[in-house]
Amino acid sequence: METEKNYQEPQECPQQEITTEDELTKSQCADVEEPTATTEDDKVADPVEVLTAQLAALNDSHLRLMAEYDNYRKRTLKEKSDLIRNGGEKVLTELLPVIDDFERALENITDTSDAAAVKEGVELIYTKFMDYLQRQGVRRIETAEQPFDADLCEAIAVIPAPTEAQKGMIVDCVKSGYTLNEKVIRHAHVVVGE
Repeated sequence: METEKNYQEPQECPQQEITTEDELTKSQCADVEEPTATTEDDKVADPVEVLTAQLAALNDSHLRLMAEYDNYRKRTLKEKSDLIRNGGEKVLTELLPVIDDFERALENITDTSDAAAVKEGVELIYTKFMDYLQRQGVRRIETAEQPFDADLCEAIAVIPAPTEAQKGMIVDCVKSGYTLNEKVIRHAHVVVGE
């Protein structure tokens, strides 16, 4: 039974609360090493570094957005100025044939003695011009035998109505009025019967 006598119980390390790794190495059980596995959770990044990185990312994003907005603003200002400068190009381009007709009429007025032909030519130019205005959305305000409407017309004179039916009606139109896409751009100057 000698084997039983030589046999000794292994000594246990005294139980202590170990809070840090430094205390573990200084403890009485320094010869017993526990396996230490480092994981992502154990590696805690410095909060200052994290916040600095987030601030840099936000600052970069802010600077990019500001530059993008500034480019957008400059582009829209340029487009707006181009529209203002060249907006009437289409209108004027379509008006050039009417001017050509007027020039031809002026050249031929001196060469012709036929007043009816000149009148016919001027009427054709007038018709062409009115068609052009209608294509642009311009319409003449109808005033003949219409009741007076202050939204469309301006009364420049009031005369006694020739008949009872013409009271409050437009008797004469001195200057035609026009609308552009249903908006009055010039009121008709009319004479109203009372």
